[in-house]
Amino acid sequence: MSQFLCAVVPIIGPQLAVVGNRGLVHARVSAIGSRGFNKAVCREVETMGIDLNHLREWVGKSQTQRERLHPFPANALSATLDRDDPLYEDGASLPPLWQWLHFLPVFKMSDCGEDGHAALGGFLPPVPLAGRMWAGSRLKFHAPMTIGNTLTKTSTVRSVDHKSGRSGDLVFVTVNHRIEDRETLLIDEEHDIVYRAPPPPGTQAPPPKPAPEISAFSRTIDPNPVLLFRFSALTFNGHRIHYDWRHATAAEGHAGLIVHGPLLAILLLDLLHREMPNATITKFEFRATAPVYEDHEFTVHGAPAPGGETIDLWVRRHDGALAMKASAQIGEPQL
Repeated sequence: MSQFLCAVVPIIGPQLAVVGNRGLVHARVSAIGSRGFNKAVCREVETMGIDLNHLREWVGKSQTQRERLHPFPANALSATLDRDDPLYEDGASLPPLWQWLHFLPVFKMSDCGEDGHAALGGFLPPVPLAGRMWAGSRLKFHAPMTIGNTLTKTSTVRSVDHKSGRSGDLVFVTVNHRIEDRETLLIDEEHDIVYRAPPPPGTQAPPPKPAPEISAFSRTIDPNPVLLFRFSALTFNGHRIHYDWRHATAAEGHAGLIVHGPLLAILLLDLLHREMPNATITKFEFRATAPVYEDHEFTVHGAPAPGGETIDLWVRRHDGALAMKASAQIGEPQL
């Protein structure tokens, strides 16, 4: 079994801890005794592999949310992206990917994990690895989301897989999200979440692949702290890698504060909107390939693929590295 590092099972308040490949460690602890239990669990985890069979018990687990779409999130994101959109009001269509501003998980501070996400367990499997990142998504846009309507989102865990990457153990969890307006399917998304152990001290990350240097259109983005703060607030995202430099570097092994993966994806479609404002996006997929840090400008790029119906999009870091690869299909919505 692959081994992984410690400091991976945050216990905050009374809750259930589940780890191990030789069985499960179950404990209910008080907030006072949680630190001691954390240390005991960590020692156990250091000698045990990832219990993939247990994590796969979450496959098929679903949750459903209902929400009336209010206009404020769209207006706030439009301002954050420096767009000149007309004021979003009831009856307006929500741009693609902006559904990520809605159906947000709301949990008490006492249910918050060490990294700022909800504590392990619940809807998602309790993967005992410290780092959690949005690895990518594949989306189909069947019909627009209309502000003012009450919509339903159903999320289902589709798969849990373990891989040994160049930087250590990785666990991928894929979740399907379906957003519907009564019986009409609007958006179908496959969402990949990756969990990883922090690299050992002194470990050099493998060099990322270079991004294409030639594009048909591009834009330079300054990922300043205000941009990161606004997007975290709009998505109720408490993940500390976006605002807590010490946690990002010491606990999760990053070189600095991380620009949100979904923000990068939104900036890519925002670039396409600026170039082709009347285009209808029917499909979009992206994959994060390297982190983007807030201390350097980066560029978003686009170029039509052969045939013209697909637009290739990518994020290029200041050092020329490819940070995100994406593609958008243009056409009539598929019902």
